[in-house]
Order: sequence, then C-alpha cells, then structure tokens
Amino acid sequence: MDRLLFRLAHALFASLSALPSLNKSSGRAQRLPAAGRGRPWQRLTALGIASGIAGCAWAQKTLTWDEAKREFEASNPTLLARRIEVQESRAQEITAYLRPNPDLTFSLDQLTPFTGDPYRPLGNALPLISGSYLIERRHKRPLRLESARQATAIAESDLADQNRTLLYQLRGAFVQVLQQKAVVSIARESLQYYDQVLHVSRDRLQAGDIAPVELDRLELQRVQFETDLQTAIVNLRTAKIQLLMLLNDRTPPDQFDVAGRFDFSETLIPLQELRQAALDTRPDLAAAVQSVAKAKVDHQLAVANGSTDPVAGFDLARDPPIPAFIGVSVTIPLRIFDRNQGEKARTQLDIGRNARLADAARAQVLSDIDSAYAVLQSNLTLLRPYRSRYLDQAVRVRDIISFAYQHGGASLLDFLQAQQDYRGIQLSYLNLIGAYLASANQVNLAVGREVIQ
Repeated sequence: MDRLLFRLAHALFASLSALPSLNKSSGRAQRLPAAGRGRPWQRLTALGIASGIAGCAWAQKTLTWDEAKREFEASNPTLLARRIEVQESRAQEITAYLRPNPDLTFSLDQLTPFTGDPYRPLGNALPLISGSYLIERRHKRPLRLESARQATAIAESDLADQNRTLLYQLRGAFVQVLQQKAVVSIARESLQYYDQVLHVSRDRLQAGDIAPVELDRLELQRVQFETDLQTAIVNLRTAKIQLLMLLNDRTPPDQFDVAGRFDFSETLIPLQELRQAALDTRPDLAAAVQSVAKAKVDHQLAVANGSTDPVAGFDLARDPPIPAFIGVSVTIPLRIFDRNQGEKARTQLDIGRNARLADAARAQVLSDIDSAYAVLQSNLTLLRPYRSRYLDQAVRVRDIISFAYQHGGASLLDFLQAQQDYRGIQLSYLNLIGAYLASANQVNLAVGREVIQ
C-alpha cells in the first residue's frame, strides 16, 4: 500500500513538472505573464501533494497479532491495575514478617515539691528506666510470612487469569477486524463485478438487445451492492474502535489496520492433550489450589495465635539510700480461656471449603475445553465442503449465468439470483471462518494459553 502511494505521488510530480514544457511546445508559453515565467509552482504543488500522500502512508499503523499482544500487555489499564495489586501483595509480605518493637519507659517518682527548710524536692526522687519485649512463640512470624506469600501467589494467578480473559477479548476483536476486512473486500469485488455487467448491459441497450426497463432494473439492483459495501465499511470501523479501546490506543481508526491470516487449519490437537494442558496451565485452577494451601497455613497460624507469648522486661532505678539497682521480669499470660477457638474452627472449615472450590474449578476447566472443542470440530465440519466445492461452484454458476445473460441465454431473474447466491456463499464462508477462529479463541481461553494460532 505504501509503495503504491509513493508511486502515485511520483507520477503526479512528474506530470505537473512537465506542464511548462507542454505550454512552450504548444506556443502558449509566450503569452504567459512575465512574472509567471520560470516559476516552480508546479514543482512546489507536486511536492506538497507528494508530502501529504507520503505522510498518510507513514501515519498508517498496522499491527500483527504478536505486536498487538505486546502493545496490549504494555498499555491496557485493567492489566496494569492488576499488576499493582500484585506489588501491593508483595508489600504485605514485609509487614507480615516484622518483629515486635520493644517498649522503653522513663519515669521519675517520689518528687516532694512542698518540703520545708531546706527545700529539696528531688531529695527522695526515684528515677526509673524500664524496658520490655514480646517474645513470639510457635513460629507465628514465619507462618505470617508464609500466609502472605501464599496470598501473593494467588494474586499472581489472578493476574494471569485476568490476562487470559483480556487476551480472549483482544483476540476476538482482532479476528473481528480481519473478518470485516474480508467482508469489505468481497462487497467491493461484487460491486465491481456488477458494474462490469452494467457496462455490458448498456452496450446491449445501445445495440437493441435489451429493453430500457431491464437496464433500469439492473441499475436499481446496484443499490443493494452499495448498501452491502457501506455496511461492511461501518462494521470494519466499529471493529477497529473496539480493538483500539482494548489497546488503550488513541490512533484514529482510519489510520489503524491489522495484518493476519484469516483462514482455518484442518489439523486438530487431540482432545486428551488439550485437557491435560488445561489442567496444567489454567491460572484460575492454580489460584483455587493455592487457596487450599493458604487455608492450611492460616489454620496453622490460628493455632499458633492461640498460644501465649511471654513478655521479658528489665528495670534500672535508684532508691535512696540504695544508689542504684537492676531488676528483671517475665510476664506470662494465663491461658485460662482459649479466646482463639472460633478462629481455629473457621480456618479448619475454610480448608474444606477451598478444597471443594478447587474440585469445582477442575470440573469447570474440563467442561470448558470439551465444549469449546466440540464447537471447533463442528465449524471445521461445515468449512471443509466450502473449500472443496461450494466456493468454486458459486463462482462457476455466477460466471456461467452472467455470460448467458449477457448473450441472451438467461433471464434477468436467473442473473440476479446467481449474484445473490454468490454473495450468500461468500459471506457464509467468511462467517464460518470467523466462527472457527472464535471457537479456536475459546479453546485457547479454556486451555489457558495459545494452542491454536
């Protein structure tokens, strides 16, 4: 496309540059005003037009599927927000592994501000410095860290699952653009073919082979072809807007395009291989399994939190007539009532709940892959006869009926019906390819990674 635009600009530049010589050779150069002779306005005009065409070519942005994925992963706001959540979860690991801070107390007691003569308010003062530290038992700190790490692993799996879902939407929008481009191409080709028939029909009218009303009917039928083309153009623009939205791209739709293969492949990966790949890859299933592991760690932490933690302390003071003394202390909470029984029971139940959710997620994974695979097989079954015979038959019937009509061997109704059948077969084929690619995208979503390009 870019090469064609540059060739057009070059031809325009050459034609405009040749204008002065043409005027001179025809004898009109002498009648031009003196101020206008020798001006390079034609060259400047050609350069301006060529620059505009080149600018349009350079401004065109075309993405392949791999390029669209890279841009999506770098700029999609929903995905970026999920990545921040993972970073927040990693920050919680720092908080979970913090040690308790010691306590330090300064006090001054036994002040006597109302003493008589002599006035000694600090004579019996008792200065005291004391400190204490909570000693955590039963591995509470490592368990808190392990629980936070499990939460980070779940957040990473949720990020991967979000990426899987958004890539499914992106792939669907990408395929939709490819499909609408193919529909526009078919609509434009049908309109051009019909215009050729109209040109031949006008010649036949001049020769007296057909009546004017028959040509009028043919020209009225052209409205349908024009409508199909404009509808396809609008649908293509809408598909581009949807894709640009997912890419968070502000490129105008007219300057944006995609490049890719809009076709199907008859080879299929065996279902059992896809089922195993889905069980190994699906991030939502991984998150469910990780939730079970986190629930077990949380239960261990709940049991550990039920244990008592002693507080070790010391004090340094002066008590006249004792000049200074040191003391130590250990405070042990009496565990007469276990105030953590409810949390222990809750976390124990949470293990079973998450295990059941993991089983449900595993069943959902297998159901998704089986359903998507069945739809994919059905689309392939429908597509194979189109490629082997229907497309060729539609072209052959259209060409034969058109030739017969142009030579008086077929009626106008037969000709219009052949045109309609051709458009219907072509659009059905494109829609089936779109359905095949959509079902392949569904298989990729069910597996958790791209297994069908």
